[in-house]
This record gives sequence, C-alpha cells and structure tokens, in this order.
Amino acid sequence: MSTIKVLHVIARMNVGGTAKYVGDLVKNIPDSALATGFVQGSEVEDNVVQYLSIKRIPHLGRSISPWNDLLSYFELRKIVIEYQPTIIHSHTFKAGVIARLLPRKYKKVHTFHGHLFDDKSFSPRAKYLITVIEKFLAGRTDALISVGEKVGQQIRERGIGADKNWVSIKPGVKPLQLIDRKEARTLLGLPDGLIIGWMARVTSVKNPYLLLEVAKQLPEIQFVMAGGGDLLEEIRVLVPSNIKILGWSDARIFWSAVDLAISTSDNEGVPIALIEAQLAGIPVIATDVGSNSEVIIDSITGLICQKSAKALVSACQRLISDSNLRLSMAKAAPEEAQKRFNLEGMLHKHKKLYGEEVQNK
Repeated sequence: MSTIKVLHVIARMNVGGTAKYVGDLVKNIPDSALATGFVQGSEVEDNVVQYLSIKRIPHLGRSISPWNDLLSYFELRKIVIEYQPTIIHSHTFKAGVIARLLPRKYKKVHTFHGHLFDDKSFSPRAKYLITVIEKFLAGRTDALISVGEKVGQQIRERGIGADKNWVSIKPGVKPLQLIDRKEARTLLGLPDGLIIGWMARVTSVKNPYLLLEVAKQLPEIQFVMAGGGDLLEEIRVLVPSNIKILGWSDARIFWSAVDLAISTSDNEGVPIALIEAQLAGIPVIATDVGSNSEVIIDSITGLICQKSAKALVSACQRLISDSNLRLSMAKAAPEEAQKRFNLEGMLHKHKKLYGEEVQNK
C-alpha cells in the first residue's frame, strides 16, 4: 500500500485532553502533520506542540470571526495544496467546518471529542444552527469518529451523520510519572489531610460553579482547582475559603497531591484528566454526562452521579467516610484504566480506519 499522508486540522492546541489526543496521533503515526491556529485570550498552548510537525493557520482560533475564519479557509487550502494529504482529519467544530468545505477530492475524517449541545454558553438558536451545519458537513465526510460510544450516540440522535460510517476510538493515555505526595503538596502550597481535586478548563461547559456549591456544603474538606479559561477570574472572586485555585498546573504534580478527583461538567467527551487521575490510583466522582460512565466504572473505580450539588456532595461524603472503599477504588482504578485506554489500541484503530478509507474509493 502507498504511503498514507494525514493532515490533522484543529483550531488551536490549548492545554487539555483534545490536544494530547491529537498530539499522540501526529507524533506516533508516520507521515502525519498538524495544521492549527493559535490559542487566544487566557488560554495556554499545550507543550505537546514542541514535538510535532506543525503548519500554522495564522487567522484560525477559537473566537468566531467571519473575516478571520474566511481567511483561515484559504490559508488551510494553501497548506493542503502544498502538503497533498491522502486524508484530511479534522477535530472539533470550527476546524471541522473549514476542513470539510475543502474540495471533495480529498478524503475527509472528522472526530467529535465531545459536543456543544449541553453547553449553557450557547443559546438554543445557536445549537440549532450548529446541528444544521453538522448535518450538512456529515454529508461531506467519509468517516466520523467519536471518542466515546455515548458521545457518538447523542450526536446521531440529533440526525447528524446517522447513515455514515462511525467508529468510536477511546484515547490512549500513558500513566504520569508521579512524585512524593508530601513534596507535591509543598510545591502546590496545600495542607495535610484529605484533598479533593478538580482539573479542567475553567469555562461554562465544565460548570465550575457547581464545584463551588459542593465545597460550600463540605466546609471541613479542602478542595483544589487546576486549570485556566475565560471564567477563571470570576471564579477566583467567588470561591469559598476551602477551595485553593492554582490556575494551570502540571498534571503530574497535581495528581500526586490529591486523594479524590471530582468533575462537575455539563458535558464531556472522554476526559483524559480523569483517566490520568485513575492511572494515578485516584478514585473519581463525576457527573453522568457524555462518556464519563465509559471512563469511570461506577462503585469500582469511582462514583457516577446526577448533575446536582446534592448528588455530588453525597458521593463525596460516601468516599470521605469509607476509607476501605477509597482503597479498593485506588487499587482498581489504574488496573482498569490501563486495560481500556492504551495508546497502542488507539493508534491501531486510526491506522485501520485510514487504510479502509483509502481502499474505499
């Protein structure tokens, strides 16, 4: 078989699970390159970009700008003409739009790393428009990928690509090189005692306000938040005294320091931060959204609960009061995560899909 050149396209490589997922594909599959724009505002670019073959799209970023987005299309088109990929593989919404509007002579693959339909920052009208656009773009896509089975199912239920070739490919995640807990807490300025950690982008879809409600009802427990985003400064003003905000933090140090992980998201794909937590032997408490229930085995590696402060507080109290349950989950979590989220499996499924699409002319 001739060489399969894959050009991955994403709006920006901000710190987070999607950047790690895309970075692993570009870094580990031969003849792969990345076309991307730049982070904006308070966002920070993921360090993985240092190790990748990158083609910059100067006008591409997260913010909606009709003029810049139009320029981005022509910038990407120029990159495609020069690189001549066999497959154009787009990731997330905006990149998916401009990449799939390119001429049909190129094979197109698109990955949904989650979806926007539960994001409170989008109005019902905006969500309707996104649905219409995604339905149209699905018709210009040869294969669709979801990072979790439930994410793909929720998207198809909206009539998006229901008749297309779909595959679910979980992320492959390597265990972090942890450090001594006492040292980690000293570095982060954290006290002794049980600590519950929250790591995510501080933005509406991650619902950091819900964490504040939980912490207020558990004033004797220390919480710590890691991450940056458009709501960070607002959250800094609102946090109760038992939450320490770190901003962007090294995941290796962060998961070395905490005892439990918590996620308050309104929607998720397959959150890599929660997989890393489990690989570190940390039980996870998470809302039952997106594919969280595919990441956490309820009552075995953590607790899945309803999206309410009451349910999250109850789950926290259960693990706080039951040290034996915490220990059993801490043992099961890395074993299960290693089995289900390995890098080799993720890469193999992508290579297989690329080969099938090239043969399916």
